[in-house]
Amino acid sequence: MQDVIIRGGKIVDGSGGAPFIGDIAFKDGVITEIGAKISGTGKREIAAEGHIVTPGWIDIHTHYDGQVSWDDELAPSSHNGVTTVVMGNCGVGFAPVKPGQEKELIELMEGVEDIPGTALYEGIEWGRWESFPEYMDYIASRKYAIDVGAQIAHGAVRYYAMGERGRTNEDATPEEIERIADLVEEAVAAGAVGFSTSRTIGHRALWGEPVPGTFAPEEELLAIARRFKKLGKGVIEAIPAGTVGKLEALGGERSEPLAELELFRKISEESGRPLTFTLVEIREYAPDLWRQMLDRCREANEGGAHLFPQVPSRIIGFIHGLSSYHAFMRRPTYLEKLAHLPLAERVKAMRDPEVKRQILSERDVPHEAPGSMQNVYGLFRRGAASLYPLTEPINLEAEKTASIGAKAKAEGRDALEYLYDAMLEDEGRSFQALTRDNQPKSLGVLEEMLRHPDTVTGLSDAGAHVTLICDATMPTTQLSYWTRDRKSGPTLPLEFLVHKQTAHNAALYGFKDRGLLQVGKRADINVIDYDGLTVSPHVAHHDLPAGGTRLMQPVKGYAATFCNGVMIRENDADTGARPGTLVRS
Repeated sequence: MQDVIIRGGKIVDGSGGAPFIGDIAFKDGVITEIGAKISGTGKREIAAEGHIVTPGWIDIHTHYDGQVSWDDELAPSSHNGVTTVVMGNCGVGFAPVKPGQEKELIELMEGVEDIPGTALYEGIEWGRWESFPEYMDYIASRKYAIDVGAQIAHGAVRYYAMGERGRTNEDATPEEIERIADLVEEAVAAGAVGFSTSRTIGHRALWGEPVPGTFAPEEELLAIARRFKKLGKGVIEAIPAGTVGKLEALGGERSEPLAELELFRKISEESGRPLTFTLVEIREYAPDLWRQMLDRCREANEGGAHLFPQVPSRIIGFIHGLSSYHAFMRRPTYLEKLAHLPLAERVKAMRDPEVKRQILSERDVPHEAPGSMQNVYGLFRRGAASLYPLTEPINLEAEKTASIGAKAKAEGRDALEYLYDAMLEDEGRSFQALTRDNQPKSLGVLEEMLRHPDTVTGLSDAGAHVTLICDATMPTTQLSYWTRDRKSGPTLPLEFLVHKQTAHNAALYGFKDRGLLQVGKRADINVIDYDGLTVSPHVAHHDLPAGGTRLMQPVKGYAATFCNGVMIRENDADTGARPGTLVRS
């Protein structure tokens, strides 16, 4: 008898091949049979007529490095059909760590990834590890809803190996470079699935310094690459300089994207391993820079490199609202009299015309920590006209007429003043997104990126940017928008995008046991109400350690999600099962 038989669903197996109607059976966490009509019975049988059946999604860009200490559900990824996550991206993480260095790693993560330091202080079980292998053993000792792969981060390694000199981005000596490479080799040999580094000055710790390793010279990175070649496994993940623009207000990037790509080619060729890096549309250098980057990648890969640009499946935007960051959060009246109040009381006070007048007339008070995400208030203030209300249903193709600026102009009002009132709608639970003014055009760019044979999908940042960016629903959006709902251009084939976020990502990280619905593969499976698959607007949850806030988007349509053959979600609800564990390379 099988453990489970899923009957009559449209099977999209992850290979990229055409979907077909059939049954799928599994036992002891392994797929045992796939066919038009499976005989016999299962301990549980699921009627999947009218649903699609896919492999579980593999999300290769997350930041659960701290959350693995306090959240065994690993939400919101588990809510979105994800059954394997890769964390430790962007050069930031929590191992290795010497006793007494915890504060700096917390402030680094808080500055770069916008995870509240109070949650990291209280929620992480500091003292349970020092080395990266010990950190992985700690993760392996726990159980989760889904599986976790861990990468060792350049920032933590450099600080561990060099102390204060590493933290402040001084050049490493030859001996220190070897020590850094030793630590990376130790981690990957013990099962780390990769190494990550950040090279943009836009990633800064609370104290204002870029991530340790941002300016690491070529010889340091090539020394690490040689250890990957020695081991013959693992992935290198990088955030190139220029990812978010030239950043002249911060002193300017020290390199530019095409030069970064040449460095990545050398690292990939030296290591013999895949290198994946963030690629988004940045018009500041050139309107078609993203296409130049893709063309150069193709040339490099044809010459023996293994470069995989990592692209998003929707336009990345900053979330604005009273439960998030907003344009008025550093105004003296708000800081001194309102910020500490419960939401309902804040809204009531802010509706007072005199309070509104005071706040709108005041100058902002900069945050004392130069690397704090709170400093995004200036971006919202300057970009008020380009904010878009987030309403049900979410419109990913909003025209400029839907923007705060257009609405304000139509009423003869100032955009910032209009935004103030918009923020108070729905009793202060409304949100707005700072995004592209020409969304259909930018979605056309994303389409070309997604279609490119060298790209991989990622950048959900699940677990990070908990009140500024809320993109953990990207795996769901990839299906609902790109294969079903798009109006401004052609939809993409369902089987293509299922492959893109299952077998394609599994192959990148060498996860040979998952990503496909095939006999002998792991039973990581989604049963999805495809027609009913929806992503709703943001909701604030106050469930982080120390009462911290995070934004999540409710998702509907996952009839069942199995990890390792165990149902972890049923009808969009957590079952309480925890079959997930650490994935080692």
